[in-house]
Amino acid sequence: MMASNPPVVSTPVPALWRSRPVGFAILVAVLAFLPPLFLASLWLKVLTGVAIYTLTAAAIGLLYRRLGLVSLAHVALMGAGGWVGLRLAYGLGTPFEFNMLAGGIAAAWLGMVFAYPALRMRGLYLALVTLMIAGAFAIIVNVIQFPNGGGGWSGFAVKSAGYMPRPAVASSDVGYYAYCVVVAALGMALIHWHEIGKAGRAWALIRRSEAAAMSTGVDVPFYKIWAFALSGFLAGIAGVLLAGNLQMLDARSFPAAESVMIFALAIVGGAWSPMGALIAAALYRLVPALLNDLGVNGNAAYIIFGAALIHALATAPRGIAGQIEDLATRLLGKSNGGSAR
Repeated sequence: MMASNPPVVSTPVPALWRSRPVGFAILVAVLAFLPPLFLASLWLKVLTGVAIYTLTAAAIGLLYRRLGLVSLAHVALMGAGGWVGLRLAYGLGTPFEFNMLAGGIAAAWLGMVFAYPALRMRGLYLALVTLMIAGAFAIIVNVIQFPNGGGGWSGFAVKSAGYMPRPAVASSDVGYYAYCVVVAALGMALIHWHEIGKAGRAWALIRRSEAAAMSTGVDVPFYKIWAFALSGFLAGIAGVLLAGNLQMLDARSFPAAESVMIFALAIVGGAWSPMGALIAAALYRLVPALLNDLGVNGNAAYIIFGAALIHALATAPRGIAGQIEDLATRLLGKSNGGSAR
């Protein structure tokens, strides 16, 4: 899959970010505290997964939207962050927030390593390289396994599996769901802070033309590595959050194919809008759960995802989120026109 030219939009800043911070805070509060009032524990865990993968989809969208780069290694970055977070939790008993930041930093370092192929290649070639990296991670983690409270460097033991402790302020399922929503919102705010600053301007120039960017004094390798580091940092944090949600991790949950799936859904949801990351995560975690609840094999979701990807590539380059924003604009336009008359 090769990155296409950015679609024509009316403004470089998504509509969500033009709202006041107070409005965004209210939206986060509603998403964090309203669903637990109506949902059972099982569905709350599913929605916690949606919040976690929203952060991963936003990290993927950052690279695709700002630099036109296709990374298929973000599930591997999640796994790397989760491994570090688990190892610290079991080995040193450090607080969850420390483990989360450490997992994010470790994944950011790996992201910078992954950035080096991006300095010389794009499109399909970069996608293949990052996919091979994801495959290599899947092999390595299947050999060493995720820490579960055992001894030694890997911390893995066959018969002494333990459970990762959650944050002290969010030990229950309800509290942990709200915790993940808030962390995901802070991660998306961090992306926005970069996009409206010097880094965002540099990324925009690089996407249009690397030669033009260099002619204006932009350090192209530095800003590409910066983007991969930020994207990896967010994916690593998502990996630690996932470990906290399940209170353990299984190596079988991080195959290379999942990286392809989450990238495809980031495009379907809409890489050009913060709402698109939420839609992508909902498709990835919520749709299979709904199908299983209806007695349909959850793997049928892959058929739905494939059809949605074809639809997005053919008719909706800005994804489902772009279609929703266009529909809202038309409806508001008609409403305003009717009021004017």
